[in-house]
Amino acid sequence: MVASRYANHLQPLWNLPGGRQQPGELLAETVVREVFEETRLHVEAADVAYVSESYDGATHYLNVTFNVTLAPSTTAPHASAQDGTGEDDHVVGVEWVPIAELGDRIVVAVVREPLLAYLRGDLPRRYAGFHRAGITIEWPQGSK
Repeated sequence: MVASRYANHLQPLWNLPGGRQQPGELLAETVVREVFEETRLHVEAADVAYVSESYDGATHYLNVTFNVTLAPSTTAPHASAQDGTGEDDHVVGVEWVPIAELGDRIVVAVVREPLLAYLRGDLPRRYAGFHRAGITIEWPQGSK
């Protein structure tokens, strides 16, 4: 998981690694790039775990969550926090988190609830929708 700092939140917010798709990039390529940028782990995108969507005011967010595996080129699973440079300098922490602790670590319901339901096998359509996200993120200028 990654902890990200945003201007409008006092504490970092924990989430799965992720971000916005770049022009010409396939979703599976986005997964590989974003996980590396935020964790320095090389992964391969596997199947789609689930899709979730929410609204923050008039802004619509569509999230596609993939299962991933460590790439064969990864010699030892490790993750360290970003060095604070580059476009993902909002990431301030990276940790392996036991599944039992996810519910406490992820405070944003539109992130937490679909993930926990999927892990319990209780998301039969592999879809979760929220008319209101219940949270606003202020992204730094020029960032994702």
